[in-house]
Amino acid sequence: MRQLTLCQVLVVATVLVIAALLTARASEWWGGMVPCALCLLGRWPYRVVIGFGVLALVVPRRMEPACAVGVVVAMLAGAAIALVHVGVEAQWWPSPMPGCVARFVPGTGVAGLPERPAKPCDDPAFLVPGLPVSMAAMSLAFSLSVAFWTALGVRLARRQEDAA
Repeated sequence: MRQLTLCQVLVVATVLVIAALLTARASEWWGGMVPCALCLLGRWPYRVVIGFGVLALVVPRRMEPACAVGVVVAMLAGAAIALVHVGVEAQWWPSPMPGCVARFVPGTGVAGLPERPAKPCDDPAFLVPGLPVSMAAMSLAFSLSVAFWTALGVRLARRQEDAA
């Protein structure tokens, strides 16, 4: 049985992350969902993973483990952001993001209103009707899964190289 190379593991992680970002965008375009500030912040680790995935395709093979570490660290950062977001949604703590509450300065009139109404971060967005799992909770599970499987891929690739 042929095992995946580390580069292939990173490509799979990158494709999964791209699919997750496209799902979030599709929920905005076609589902009418409005992302909050924490939602937008939580997308940055995914973009970093895409960068490491593309980098893994062009760097020498000996640099692939560094790309994999970058993917794992980025996904753990994404999990941390998602955990904060889940906590805000569950009312465990207030949001650390100032953009999670629409600010209005009296006396500024219409100019003081945001261009687009802000979605409060403590209002969970549910992708699947009837399934009580918010998109932030899905992001937490997804980020931890990608980090775990990428780390496992690094370990298996090292074993395979040591055996060769």
